Amino acid sequence: MKMTLPPWSVFHQDIRLLVFRPQGIIDEPMMEKTIAMLETMEEQADQPFNRYLDLSRIDAIDLRFETVFRTALQRRLTSANLPPAKMAAYVTSPATKWLGETFVLLTEHSPLSVKLFDEVEAAAKWLGVSVEDLERSS
Repeated sequence: MKMTLPPWSVFHQDIRLLVFRPQGIIDEPMMEKTIAMLETMEEQADQPFNRYLDLSRIDAIDLRFETVFRTALQRRLTSANLPPAKMAAYVTSPATKWLGETFVLLTEHSPLSVKLFDEVEAAAKWLGVSVEDLERSS
């Protein structure tokens, strides 16, 4: 799978893991760009891949609930016919925890299993990778 990723993302082909590390403010344009990229990757992928979302570098979240709701439901619908995959979200603030909990709730009973973690080690263990895998940039 070959595509240009946003600067806050890296795909580890060897372990089939997409790592997101957004920085600054999560807003609607950032979310839309990320979702579009993710859907393109899913279409091009010959195998399923897991995701790791590191929200520790987020300063603020500038999203309306309806945007989060619409995005999570869209992800649920677009992943309905895809193989199962995991997404671990590393949350470090009340705002990122709210975003993650909303996403978990709205993607229940879909092939995408989403869990929130407040420790990187626990996220790595659940994904079946090392902490070093989650932290490497290439």
